[in-house]
Amino acid sequence: MAVAMSSTCPGLYCGRTIINDSFEGECGVCPRGQRTNFEKICEECSGCPELYDWLYLGFMAMLPLVLHWFFIEWFSGKKSSSALFQHITALFECTAAAIVTLLLNDPVGQLSIRSCEVKVLSDWYTMLYNPSPDYVTTLHCTQEAVFPLYTIVLIYYAFCLVFMMLLRPLLVKKIACGLGKTDRFRSIYAALYFFPILTVLQAVGGGLLYYAFPYIILVLSLVTLAVYMSASEIQSFKNLVAKKKRLVVLFSHWLLHAYGIISISRLDKLGQDLPLLALVPGPALFYLLTARFTEPNRILAEGGNGH
Repeated sequence: MAVAMSSTCPGLYCGRTIINDSFEGECGVCPRGQRTNFEKICEECSGCPELYDWLYLGFMAMLPLVLHWFFIEWFSGKKSSSALFQHITALFECTAAAIVTLLLNDPVGQLSIRSCEVKVLSDWYTMLYNPSPDYVTTLHCTQEAVFPLYTIVLIYYAFCLVFMMLLRPLLVKKIACGLGKTDRFRSIYAALYFFPILTVLQAVGGGLLYYAFPYIILVLSLVTLAVYMSASEIQSFKNLVAKKKRLVVLFSHWLLHAYGIISISRLDKLGQDLPLLALVPGPALFYLLTARFTEPNRILAEGGNGH
């Protein structure tokens, strides 16, 4: 197919749209779902997300769910029997929001998406690369070069909020009898705070999170596991298995450890990467084996005895 070439478009993300084998219009922003190639021509994104892209989307999808569970547990109280139902409802809300988001994205009606390849960090921040060819007029070429990894997360958060406002207040009002009238809705109020924060985080730091999320998962999961085991005074395997809730928390953190390891390795070489999953129980085992040596009362007692 022969296409008449014209002057090259300036900037990293400015391009020309082709219609009927000819250039259409001047250099400018590509339509949504397209990005420029090396010839500065807008091409439709027809690729499929890589494993790392799906892992990133999974991380961003987990954030509101984990925060929901945290605040539900925090505000439910030990005597409340409604926490389990609220946990299940939060899981349903986030799952339904994820499914609806996938169905509404291109291709519409399918649980799959087409995407543009993420090449460099600047692909996430095209608004910072609008060129000024004559140093006077700015050519605005801001676009979603990482389509749809940027906007799909924002759409998902919007549906999470909608489903929460439709389902959770009715559920809490019916079953949260162990809490006061003001306490029972605090987990919902917390969500009204953290959803705007997550939205701003994605809008401003989406590109940084894309490259850093595997390490964030590993660090946070290790820290929160250590804090939980310390706060629960778990110093032996017997203390660990004394309550089912502790085992649930432990296995949840192990899943996060594995998720972070897989995200870092990307499973490019299965023979080398899969054995790394054997490291998942390592931090918990290390804590249990060394907790008795770092118990504060023991250290203070030995210090008082002059040891």
